[in-house]
Amino acid sequence: MSGELFHRAGALRKGYDRSQVEDFLDRAKQVWDDGGPPGSVTSWHVRTVGFDLRRRGYDVAAVDEALDRIEDAFVQREERAGPTSWRETEEAVLARLERQDGHRFPRGRGLRLGYRVDEVDALCERVRGHLVLGESLHVDDVRASVFRGSRGSRGYREAPVDAYLDRVVDVMRRRGSG
Repeated sequence: MSGELFHRAGALRKGYDRSQVEDFLDRAKQVWDDGGPPGSVTSWHVRTVGFDLRRRGYDVAAVDEALDRIEDAFVQREERAGPTSWRETEEAVLARLERQDGHRFPRGRGLRLGYRVDEVDALCERVRGHLVLGESLHVDDVRASVFRGSRGSRGYREAPVDAYLDRVVDVMRRRGSG
């Protein structure tokens, strides 16, 4: 892709690395248009892609907004492609919600930074309220969740929490609740 796809971040702020964003969007477009290699870009890839921050990079909010729309399109295509094991994913998501606060995810070790347990558990309660009780929660609220850090065993390890929230987003999307 040539030219400027998005506005750049202000002079005092960093934005996403332009070449990384363009490369990813080129690959996603190729997969979308041509089918591409199976699994080379899926809704999961769009949701979890990360870019380095650089001065004069693309505006983060604008890129994230575009990625949300692209993810939605990939989700719809994947749903039309046929049934998947999403029921198993849904059951695993619900099972983790039944765990007690403070015991939903593995704890950190040493001085590594993790997510604050109380904040993650609070979001899990909101997800439970939505999936089990039908309370209001939008998929963007889950996607945009941010947790303060906590060191060592006082926090949940980041990777399992992030992977779980990806599955929550999948379940919400497939249920049509996002």
